[in-house]
Amino acid sequence: MSTRTINGGISFWYAQDGIPVPREPLTGDATADVVIVGGGYTGLWTAYYLKKAVPFLNITVLEARFCGYGASGRNGGWLYNGIAGRDRYAKLHGHEAAVRLQRAMNDTVGEVVRVAAEESIDADVHQGGVLEVAYTPAQLGRLKAFHEAELAFGEKDRLLLGARESAERIRVAGAVGSAWTPHGARIHPVKLVKGLAAAVEALGVTVHESTPVTEIRPKHAVTPYGTVRAPYILRCTEGFTASLKGQRRTWLPMNSSMIATEPLPDGLWETIGWEGRETLGDMAHAYMYAQRTADGRIALGGRGVPYRFGSRTDNDGRTQPETIEALRDILLRFFPQLAGVDVTHAWSGVLGVPRDWCATVTLDRSTGLGWAGGYVGSGVATANLAARTLRDLVQQDSGQGGPTELTALPWVGHKVRRWEPEPFRWLGVQGMYAAYREADRRELSAHSAATHRIAALADRVSGRG
Repeated sequence: MSTRTINGGISFWYAQDGIPVPREPLTGDATADVVIVGGGYTGLWTAYYLKKAVPFLNITVLEARFCGYGASGRNGGWLYNGIAGRDRYAKLHGHEAAVRLQRAMNDTVGEVVRVAAEESIDADVHQGGVLEVAYTPAQLGRLKAFHEAELAFGEKDRLLLGARESAERIRVAGAVGSAWTPHGARIHPVKLVKGLAAAVEALGVTVHESTPVTEIRPKHAVTPYGTVRAPYILRCTEGFTASLKGQRRTWLPMNSSMIATEPLPDGLWETIGWEGRETLGDMAHAYMYAQRTADGRIALGGRGVPYRFGSRTDNDGRTQPETIEALRDILLRFFPQLAGVDVTHAWSGVLGVPRDWCATVTLDRSTGLGWAGGYVGSGVATANLAARTLRDLVQQDSGQGGPTELTALPWVGHKVRRWEPEPFRWLGVQGMYAAYREADRRELSAHSAATHRIAALADRVSGRG
């Protein structure tokens, strides 16, 4: 780790754009028509769409720290069409139901870009699509299978590229192939969440920050400063869900870490390419994700310490030095010419992982309790689709609307069992990622075209397969 690396401070995105001026906390007991717990993308999008649809609704957002403190302000800026659990939904509800879900996700990328423009939110958006590369024979096999699967789910406008075509986009060292989809964009996560929070307030939504909700029960959101009562209480807490009373084993707070380089000179960019500003990923089991930022850096992420015992979460994004070094190693594997470039920022955050790795949206009509999340790291776009779905479910339940295409999607009302108690979930997650890293190492050295059996076993044991 360079002595110039800023470690923590929530994220590079906040170091660049600044911590927001704090909004007032709750000052006592209150009432509302809808309470939204969590001021990240899911909560803010839900407030936005509900208020736009029903302007007279009294909506209150309760946020433990400040809007965008969690994954919404720390992610890799991948606005893309991936959704957790699609294959499982195809098995449970049929192929066509999963195709409808995928089409909705494809459209969601454009929806976020549209609203950002409409609300004058300058989030450094660039619609360059998503490029996912393979650099071992086994990865190439998975890439081709992945590409065929995406075609089968209706994505007809994607491309499978060979080594030369891949290099024409981004010159990743040793890349033997790639797949590209147009359904993706690079964004600045904090600029988006700040702009969205401002748009929500401008519509008349009440936003209380520094107001942690400690318990959710029917018609009640309990905080240290008072209780807010409402017919609908919507939980939009993603990786921080475990901090709520009774929710410790609902979603596992999986950790992801990132680094950002110093701005690269034009000469280095000429050796890399990346003129299309695609978001960049790979087909490793312990995969990476990256973007070319608007100010000419590479921001790159992956798994470090994947999970903290007892579902704990960090305070300010501080990252272990060995994780920073591991991410730098990935950076140099992709772009060896960056050996002398400084890593200026490192940070971490948590994402929500259900036991079956499926994102869900639910509204319990008997209690008025709703929730959305479990995005497994694909939440930048998925949160928007989830929010529009929650809007439709609330409108349908309150008699202000009927069933819609979104309320009929297969992830609505999905139920999943809870995670195992400690120490079993800690042991399981540590073992799973150790297996994935070992499988990647063996695939890299063996040059076999087959996915290593260690990874296949880890998929089955973890519930991902």
